[in-house]
Amino acid sequence: MKRKLTAVIGIAGMMVSVAACGGGSKAGGSGQGADAKELTVWLTVDAQNNWPELVKAADAAVKKKHPGITIKHEYYGWPDKNAKLDAVLATDKAPDVVEMGNTEMLGYMVKGAFAPLEPSEFDNADAWLDGLKTSVTYDGKTYGVPYYAGGRVATWRGDIAKQSGITSPPKTYDELTAALDKIQKKEGGKFNAWYQPTRDWYAAMSFVYDAGGAIAKEEGGQWKATLSSPESVKGLEEFKNVIDTYMQGDKTKDESDRYIVYGQGKSAMIFAAAWEGATAADPKNDKTGKLKDNLENFVMPGPSGKNMPVFLGGSDLAVPVKSDARAVAAEWINAFTGPSGQKGLMAKGNLPNNKTDLATLKSDPATAVPATAAESNWFVPMAPGWGQVEKAQILQTMLQNIGTGKKSVEAAAKEADAAIDKVINTP
Repeated sequence: MKRKLTAVIGIAGMMVSVAACGGGSKAGGSGQGADAKELTVWLTVDAQNNWPELVKAADAAVKKKHPGITIKHEYYGWPDKNAKLDAVLATDKAPDVVEMGNTEMLGYMVKGAFAPLEPSEFDNADAWLDGLKTSVTYDGKTYGVPYYAGGRVATWRGDIAKQSGITSPPKTYDELTAALDKIQKKEGGKFNAWYQPTRDWYAAMSFVYDAGGAIAKEEGGQWKATLSSPESVKGLEEFKNVIDTYMQGDKTKDESDRYIVYGQGKSAMIFAAAWEGATAADPKNDKTGKLKDNLENFVMPGPSGKNMPVFLGGSDLAVPVKSDARAVAAEWINAFTGPSGQKGLMAKGNLPNNKTDLATLKSDPATAVPATAAESNWFVPMAPGWGQVEKAQILQTMLQNIGTGKKSVEAAAKEADAAIDKVINTP
């Protein structure tokens, strides 16, 4: 998933031991390229800007095992990374390690661009978060290693809630809607008790999965869209109810500028990536001057009575099939994503790639909300043509038709299913 990162979890007092990063030693050693003299690692600027010490520590671990090896790094922004990767993969100069957004992995795995990896060679593989594990798995093989994760939480303004007589965040969906009803009534018709962009398919699909539905399911080796199933329709109807009741703004917007809109002070709540609330509270975005001290995060309750399943975004690391240093590349990945690396990434505000480390965050009040929310998660269908579904913005179109009232939920869902079925099985 392409996303902006901000250190919003804030683990107080946790020290990153650079020297200790990369303590694991499982990966590599005997495979192709075990004696490589050079390694090229492509990462996004997130690593360069936010945790360069972790990169250096992984380098040190590999250099200790392979004296004399040269490790080169290149850093890319999310918008231009894949175009440059596509160009270099067509040559014999492919990098040995490349960072991918987890929703970007599928298209490359389908095309055979990445080398298969052995999960047992990586320290946390037996506990990888389900959504991240799914993102690196295709046709029964593993083609990447989860790097870190980012989840979604509910964020609201505690000051506005208190003005409506609400003293604590809701624990159930009924409590949530009752609180939002009070806020909406007190603040008036032009205020968004819940600012929920209509085209935000990550949020909408959380309602679908919470209701027992799905975007698509695989049967007999073929994928079939299921947005018009009774369960999916139930989730979409509740999503529409949220938009009709609490979202007073433009019904054609997506979530790309949600943090900016939230910073304008005309909304009480958002259900969004964990960084968005903190970014809205940044002085350059907070037009009210009140967000920093009044934002409260809580685990989003679902209509089902359970925690709302959230889309689990994040990054993966893969080894291009054209790499001449596959074994050493795997060693570097393990050094970077192993136990010490995960500790460092958590200290920088990220969720870890595995359930064991995630459990430690649940016991800390500062990190309990995002860690608990991430336990219930969903991921996109790992179908050959999923990239075409995203490119065509089929889900966004369906949601806009539903939100604006252009089509009924049932009609929009059936239309979306038909469009998805045309491309989802075609690489």
